[in-house]
Amino acid sequence: MIDGSAIWAQGMVQALARAGCEVTLVLKAPIRTGRLVDPLRALPGVTVRSPHAEGLFDAPMAPRHAAAILAQIDAENPNDLVVVRGRRLAGKLAAGPLAGRLWTYLTDVPQSAAEFSASAKGELRRIADASRVLLCQTEELRGFLESAVPAAAGKSALFPPVVVLSGLEPRAPGAPDGPLRLVYTGKFAPRWNTYEMTSLPRLLAMRGVDAELHMIGDKIHDDPADPGFATRMRTALETAEGVIWHGGHPRAEAMRLTTTCDVGLSWRDASMDASLELSTKVLECGTLGVPVVLNRTPMHERLLGTDYPLFSATEDDVLDALTLIGKNPDVYTLAADRCRTAATEFTLDAAAERLRAYLSQAFPEPSQAVLAVKQRPLRVGVAGHDLKFCTRLLDYLRSRSDMEIRVDHWPALKAHDEKRSQDLVDWADVIICEWCGPNALWFAARKRPDQRLVVRLHRFELYAPWPKQLDIDAVDRVICVSPHYTDLTRELTGWPASKVATIPNWVDDTQLDRTKLPGAEHHLGMIGIAPSRKRLDLALDVLEELRRDDPRFTLFVKSKLPWEYWWIWQKQEERTHYEKAFRRIRRSHLLSGAVVFDSYGRDVASWLRRIGFVLSTSDDESFHLAPAEGMASGAVPALLPWPGAETIYDPRWIHDAPSAMAASISTTVAQNRWHQDRELARAQVRTAYALSEVCRQWTDLLTA
Repeated sequence: MIDGSAIWAQGMVQALARAGCEVTLVLKAPIRTGRLVDPLRALPGVTVRSPHAEGLFDAPMAPRHAAAILAQIDAENPNDLVVVRGRRLAGKLAAGPLAGRLWTYLTDVPQSAAEFSASAKGELRRIADASRVLLCQTEELRGFLESAVPAAAGKSALFPPVVVLSGLEPRAPGAPDGPLRLVYTGKFAPRWNTYEMTSLPRLLAMRGVDAELHMIGDKIHDDPADPGFATRMRTALETAEGVIWHGGHPRAEAMRLTTTCDVGLSWRDASMDASLELSTKVLECGTLGVPVVLNRTPMHERLLGTDYPLFSATEDDVLDALTLIGKNPDVYTLAADRCRTAATEFTLDAAAERLRAYLSQAFPEPSQAVLAVKQRPLRVGVAGHDLKFCTRLLDYLRSRSDMEIRVDHWPALKAHDEKRSQDLVDWADVIICEWCGPNALWFAARKRPDQRLVVRLHRFELYAPWPKQLDIDAVDRVICVSPHYTDLTRELTGWPASKVATIPNWVDDTQLDRTKLPGAEHHLGMIGIAPSRKRLDLALDVLEELRRDDPRFTLFVKSKLPWEYWWIWQKQEERTHYEKAFRRIRRSHLLSGAVVFDSYGRDVASWLRRIGFVLSTSDDESFHLAPAEGMASGAVPALLPWPGAETIYDPRWIHDAPSAMAASISTTVAQNRWHQDRELARAQVRTAYALSEVCRQWTDLLTA
């Protein structure tokens, strides 16, 4: 049957094969027609498994059965990754032996906060935890999923629909000549307006437009909410005036028939306007040079432009658009060009290139030197009470075939399971202590002579007692995140310069690189405003200066609020600082309504889509990741000169005072330099702090 999921499976197999994978496609149902499967059997490196034909299963396959079959097939010849589509099946696989290798493609996700029940959120969290990668069809779906399910952040990757031309020539350019030929391919279902479409030729004839409708597909839905739909739909397909029903066809033939038509139909019920999924049929038609009638939604406007002439919401809209085509050939040409241009990003080559990038991140090349010396993977232990600063680094190290990773997660700064910690000492070749605290003291006192110990030191510990108590002779290297703090650590501790090195914080530039939303150039962002040394008051100074001349400037703050930190809110000077700042926001005519507080969460990449400038107004920072994350997202950084800022960021982004920062931002926008500056900033952060570059530095350190 031709429907979206079958077309997706075919495109995914082709893209994986072209990206260099050996692919096994497991079919959930017996083969009744080879129109989708036969082209895949001919591809090199592709194996099609049919559990029904092989006698592995002889009944309709529910998700629990499919999970068992997949586990059985995987046990015969283990796979590196398992691509699965659908929430119910992914939920079953998340609890089985394939967990950790899942590349899950989610389409049946509740697409509004109201639909997101606690059980749905819990199931999606379990799926996210068990998935190596979450493949999202659109940026809108990715952002929504990350905000609703924090475990998805950092794992979600964009994988739009794949359009395969199969050697077909697109429709010849030019306006329709003769009867207007409309085409629909896919399933027939109530919300897809397929029954309403069958009336279009008759209604167009009443307007003096000669038209015919070609419908391709054989899957007519039985809808419990409308028991008579299937009968009405089949009758209309067989008897409606001007309707030609071609039945089901192989994908290549369905696309060939589409090229013989003038206009594609993807007009759906208004209840689907909130969908976060993109129709493959729209993209196929665009690739074939056939413009499409479709609903006006924010996603479709970004794809085709707000002035696309064939947006339609009602039957009258559709008739008006189709009538206009007949009277104005320029409208048809514009619509066809827009659809063709939009579809260029969704080719098989583009999909394969995208997958190659994801695969190279997931499966980095091993170090042959390590394997040659050890004759086994390097054993790396990581110990600490708070590992939030090394999550992606850990993911990377675990993905390397030349390393084996174990984590000793301390429940608190000074609390740990001594037996588990000692087991790590007995096992590891290298131990990394995240934070130079009691964990570093414990491991320095117990490490083996042939064992290497690496300690990562943050600003927090530098002014605490532990560095003075650390036996530096037992430590091979202390890692700081910036040159300024490297120098400061050497100065305050007296440790040998050769023992203290700099490896910066990582920035997940791939995850953060997302299309900006309209108006971002007038949006300032701050990530984290507590404690008071983050200086929200100085950011308000910047905003006031900007809004004196341009009220479009808005400050977005993504942070926990200060009273959510008990250790901050118990200090009177901290309370006084924030009470003054919030009172100022309420009372200032320039600030009132211009500061938006967004909840703290891991969905930073999605949040940054609306941000054009990321501010750093702190009194002191060891690194301050927020400007770097902003740069990776395509925002321009704006910093005040806290100590060491110039050793991390280009001085062009550092300003002497809030007034100078405001003047620079205003000039950048007024002189249309924002796009130029943000591309420069993005290039700088990729060179210095990209996740791949920082992981390379850690790999060199660990394998030296």
